[in-house]
Parts: sequence; C-alpha cells; structure tokens
Amino acid sequence: MLLQDYFEFDAEPERIRIKGTRIGIDLLVDEFNAGWSPEVIMRRYHPSLNLEQVYATITYYLHNRAEVDAYVRRVAERAEAAYQEYLKQEPSPVVQRLRAQRAQQQAPGAASP
Repeated sequence: MLLQDYFEFDAEPERIRIKGTRIGIDLLVDEFNAGWSPEVIMRRYHPSLNLEQVYATITYYLHNRAEVDAYVRRVAERAEAAYQEYLKQEPSPVVQRLRAQRAQQQAPGAASP
C-alpha cells in the first residue's frame, strides 16, 4: 500500500484527504473511533468512497495512531477557531431583516399568521 495511492497530503493548510475526494481522513477516523464499522462508514459516504478506501484510512490510522490523533485535534482546533471568528462577524442584512421579522412576530400582541 503506497500512501500516494489512497491519500492527498496538503501542507498549507495541513490537510489529509482521501485521494480523488474532498473527504478528510479526520471524518472517517472520528466515525471509526465512535464505533462505526467500515461497512457502515462506507455506506454513509457512498458513492464518494468505496470499502477499500475506508479500510486504507483505518489501516493508516492504526499504524500511525499518535500522529493521526494529533492531526485530528489540530483540524478540530482550526475548525473551532474558524467558527468562533464567524460568530464575531456582523450578520448579513438579510439575516438581520429575518431576525427582526421573527422578533416582531414573537412579540406579545403580535397577530398570528
């Protein structure tokens, strides 16, 4: 098994994806660690993944557990940081208008639709 046959390693931002897809190995590792079988994982991502790709990912993970666990933590930290930055942004005018309409509808004495 050559890693290049199954995975794409991007340096910046650090990312490991299953070759030919946009699916990161962190997603499959999380599901595997949650107790999902390779067959169930494959069905969740079918037709994007086949069983060979799922088993290759699990095999890579089991052979490099410490490094992959650290990678998965870094991915989760980056995602959380990006989400926190998103939350700091001012909502778009459309979202602001929708929120105002909802607040008006939920105000005491508002007419029911």
